[in-house]
Amino acid sequence: MYTTLKEVTSRAEELNYTVGAFNAHNLEMLPDMIRAAKEQGSPIIIQTSIDTAKYIGHENFVAVCKSMATKEMVDVVLHLDHARNFDDIKEAIDKGYTSVMFDGSHLPLKENIMKTRAVVEYAHKHGVSVEGELGTIGGTEEGIHVGEDDKVYTDPKDAVEFVKATRVDALAVAIGTNHGQYKSKTEVNLPLLKEINAAVDVPLVIHGGTGVNEHDIQELINNGIRKFNVGTELLVAWTRKAKETFEETKETKSLRHNIIPCNQAVKEIVKHKITIFMNVEDRTLALR
Repeated sequence: MYTTLKEVTSRAEELNYTVGAFNAHNLEMLPDMIRAAKEQGSPIIIQTSIDTAKYIGHENFVAVCKSMATKEMVDVVLHLDHARNFDDIKEAIDKGYTSVMFDGSHLPLKENIMKTRAVVEYAHKHGVSVEGELGTIGGTEEGIHVGEDDKVYTDPKDAVEFVKATRVDALAVAIGTNHGQYKSKTEVNLPLLKEINAAVDVPLVIHGGTGVNEHDIQELINNGIRKFNVGTELLVAWTRKAKETFEETKETKSLRHNIIPCNQAVKEIVKHKITIFMNVEDRTLALR
């Protein structure tokens, strides 16, 4: 079913797992990402940046996600990631996205609240979920760079005020992760996450998920993370495989022979991540 962020995170809360949110960097990789979720018996959140949505066409992303959700019988959310402009958010909603993120993390708290609330009011009228953000995620994504000295962790007291005032459906938290990190692993601030999770009653979101040590993921899930973003790892895998296949191919060979292995590389990562995100060990213990 083509569905919303609120729907899939509500079910994740019931069974204590997290939903993988995977960045589609082109249209080619999208079908195999959704097939991966179907094979793992999991919902999936497909994320696009504003620039990727405009490059491919919002309607094209919507059409593929809708048709494959129906064909593959898997829950698919289409989410606009890190939008700072209301017009970009409105365009995605009007063209069929089921979830949007307003990133006001660079703003003073009061301004972030006011602008996020305006997005929520418009989105909820159209049955669309909204993710907000407090604190700043390090690293670089889509040309936006936040250095180590500029990172700001999420304040639990601010989180309580923000969630109450905006009525967001999910909250992205800054607990030490970085966008674009794939050569090393970050040390997440678990005590801070526990404090935030105890203070608010909305699903929490991890950005910069590629840089998170997989051994830490279960602990993150057990402390309220219900959406887990993965982007850089997919981009790196697709590009590395593309370099191999295009280097070896003849110019007259059909492009699909070069691109299918790239999509398969992405599919394997998505399947692997979902296996961890489903938190099967914890759920098995809980059912005993």
